[in-house]
Formats: sequence, C-alpha cells, structure tokens
Amino acid sequence: MQETAETYDPSKYERPSVTVDIVIFCFNDDQIQVLLIKRGRWPFQGYWALPGGFIDMNETLKAAALRELEEETGITDVYLEQLYTFGDPGRDPRTRTISVVYLAFVQAAQVKPRAGDDAADARWWSIDALPDMLAFDHADILELARKRLAEILELAGGMLKWIPGEVTLAELRSVHDQIHD
Repeated sequence: MQETAETYDPSKYERPSVTVDIVIFCFNDDQIQVLLIKRGRWPFQGYWALPGGFIDMNETLKAAALRELEEETGITDVYLEQLYTFGDPGRDPRTRTISVVYLAFVQAAQVKPRAGDDAADARWWSIDALPDMLAFDHADILELARKRLAEILELAGGMLKWIPGEVTLAELRSVHDQIHD
C-alpha cells in the first residue's frame, strides 16, 4: 500500500524538540562582550546560558529567536543571522533537542538587557572572561560564534581597504544592504 497524507502516521517516528539560541555580541569598554542569562530553572539552574528556548509550532525559527530574546532580555528589533544547528543527542538532559543558533551584533549603548521569563539575571560578559558554569553545550556554541565573528570582522576589514576615507558603521551597513538587495 502506498503511503498518502491520509495514511501517514507520524507517531511511528520519534521526534526531537527544537529550540533556538541567540549569541549577541557587542563592543563595550574596549572589549567584545556576549550577552548571557542566568538560568532560573532546571536544567542547569544557576548556570549561565545563551538566551533562547523552545519554538512554538506556529512560528518560524527566526520569529522564535526574536520572541525568546525579548522574553528573556527585553531586547527587540535586532538583525539576526543563522549561525549553525547543534544537535548532539546528549546536549539537553530533558529530551533529544536540536537547537538552531542565531548570531547578532548590537551597540551596547542601545541595549539594556534585563532578566525576564525564566531568566534569573542577564548581563554582558567579556568573551575573554566567560563564566565557568555554562549550560548545555553553550561553550561549544560560543566557540563557533567567536570564530564566525572573527571571519566577519576580517571580511569587514577587507572591505574597508576598498573604501576610501573614514567609514561609519551606518555606511558599512548601507553598503551591505545594497549588495544584498
């Protein structure tokens, strides 16, 4: 018998949960910093983590990332770039969880993080002085995000060689937007 939409049985297959995590960098006090939240619940209660959480069935991955970011930190209206998908079977003690990770870079002066939802605290950390107690596989995520940020900055430095005179971040963003329209 050929399977159809009417005869398909999704319960025959185990399904993992899907989450989003957001790595937000800023340049503050002459250093690159990352925003972390202190988890207020199990698992990893009291550990520092990236903002994020489970997606709702009716939302896109990016919408879930923006929602979680606002719920946990109060941050809204930020440009997100999808970084990578993490899916090691043991990354979350609750269940088999796959996380789609997003990357953002914001101006620290425009962002005043606050703890919300299930976060006990939210604050900026130097990427050179992260807390020892990171939840889940967030140390691995931060390592990859740091490498990606280095690539982005190297590319931006390369772009600057081709643009005469001084350039503001707004002008670089304009060049980027024109290229990607």
